[in-house]
Amino acid sequence: MRRPLMAALLLGVTLVGCATVRDSRINPFNWFGRSERAEAVADAPAAPGTAFVQVAEVTSLTVEPTNSGAIVKATGLPPTQGWWDGDLIPEPSDDPSVLVFRFVLKAPPDVAQRRISTPQSREVTVATQLSRHKLQGVSRITVTGAGNARTTARR
Repeated sequence: MRRPLMAALLLGVTLVGCATVRDSRINPFNWFGRSERAEAVADAPAAPGTAFVQVAEVTSLTVEPTNSGAIVKATGLPPTQGWWDGDLIPEPSDDPSVLVFRFVLKAPPDVAQRRISTPQSREVTVATQLSRHKLQGVSRITVTGAGNARTTARR
């Protein structure tokens, strides 16, 4: 009678402890929440000699934990089809707890003659990997486009 009672008690204590770890900040799946729409930042000029242009709209932003840090993944919507070679370029920030990236793409050579088509056919997804060292002390990540920005914060 004592063994089943002790086993049930031990199982109950273990299950209660799981909820604490699941909701704690040490769980990597709790690092960053869902992204929110943020105020657009003024378009920074492209570097001379590059064909990069800021994406028209950032539609989604996720931060996925990895063993070595996290992957920041953003999806953007350019004005027409054919945009390519996207990148997330780090921008300087006054606040060390905030990482800001500019979402840029290369324009197609005949951009004026490109079809608009559906938003799903125009979506471009880019990602960048951040080390644990780079994420140390970071509480917010923002990705900016020409018309908007998306931001996500640690929970």
